[in-house]
Amino acid sequence: MSVRIVRLGTAREAGEGTRIGTVRRVPRGVPKERYARENWFDVWFPLLSPTPELMAQAKAAETEKDWAGFTRAFKAEMAEPAPRHALDLLATLSHDSDFSVGCYCEVEAHCHRSVLRALLAERGAKFA
Repeated sequence: MSVRIVRLGTAREAGEGTRIGTVRRVPRGVPKERYARENWFDVWFPLLSPTPELMAQAKAAETEKDWAGFTRAFKAEMAEPAPRHALDLLATLSHDSDFSVGCYCEVEAHCHRSVLRALLAERGAKFA
């Protein structure tokens, strides 16, 4: 049992389990009944996505210093009670269930899902 960090909209891997979309917005032009069928996500969970202002900061990051600033700010958002509890829950579930957490970004290293990976790892999550 484990959690995987994935890019939403890509083909699912065997044993991936439920796909959780940690994005602020749903895919444009895709009816909700097609989200799972088209490999976007099974469950939309925007609580673990950056605020719109912070998303803009991430998209504008051109240097490692800019990205580090986004990372600090996003970690602060995730330290709030509701996201913190959600991360604790997902880390615990990763020991007994298969599921994936994802975002649309092409490059994980410059996507909030890289920060989610680190936050889940700090909580003892089991990764595939």
